Amino acid sequence: MGEAILWGAVAAAPLLVGALLAMLRKWPPRLLGIVLGFGAGALIASIAFELWEEALDLAGPVPLVVGVAAGALAYYVGDRLVERKASKGAGGPLAVGALLDGIPEQLVLGIGLASGEGVSVALVIAIVVSNLPESIGSAADLMDGGMKRSRVLWLWAGVAVVCAIATIAGFALADAVGPEFRAGASGFAAGALLVMLVDSMIPDAQSKAKESTGLATVLGFALAAGLSLAS
Repeated sequence: MGEAILWGAVAAAPLLVGALLAMLRKWPPRLLGIVLGFGAGALIASIAFELWEEALDLAGPVPLVVGVAAGALAYYVGDRLVERKASKGAGGPLAVGALLDGIPEQLVLGIGLASGEGVSVALVIAIVVSNLPESIGSAADLMDGGMKRSRVLWLWAGVAVVCAIATIAGFALADAVGPEFRAGASGFAAGALLVMLVDSMIPDAQSKAKESTGLATVLGFALAAGLSLAS
């Protein structure tokens, strides 16, 4: 259990660190767009080389497809609810995406730890590469939209804590679930991320960084894909 607590905290920490970085300085829109584009590329690599591939290997296409559909629908509904109260910008949707991605992803991490699977340094770095820009972009957008810094900090602290707890829950549930559950959880995270990327993160990056978005996205994808393949 101690190992699950440690790795759960390590995997979730970038979410809170990114929010703190957004508070330490005013991020120029162009730089923020490049950061978001880089993070989007890293998330695309995470979907392709970690979530999707691992789910297929675990239980085949059916649990994966069901999970993807459920994750996409959950994000879509959650995003619509957030938009009713949120100000303009992608801050709220990015936070929803981080939560819907982080819970199943870290749940799977906890199950893997309980099953005796190791956690590679490359995997940890890949999580940081994808989560850090996501939280920086969200926190900056939320503050630009008028949300108080204290509320932004509490929001991302809450997301990080919930995701860390998911690792512990996965560790505790390892004996009660099979590969189909793990595959479905990975698919859920992938579905939520895909909708978030298309609806919020990439459009927001494009509006801020313009022609630099594509290059930043490819660089993020290349780094995260390389780390995933090396793990």
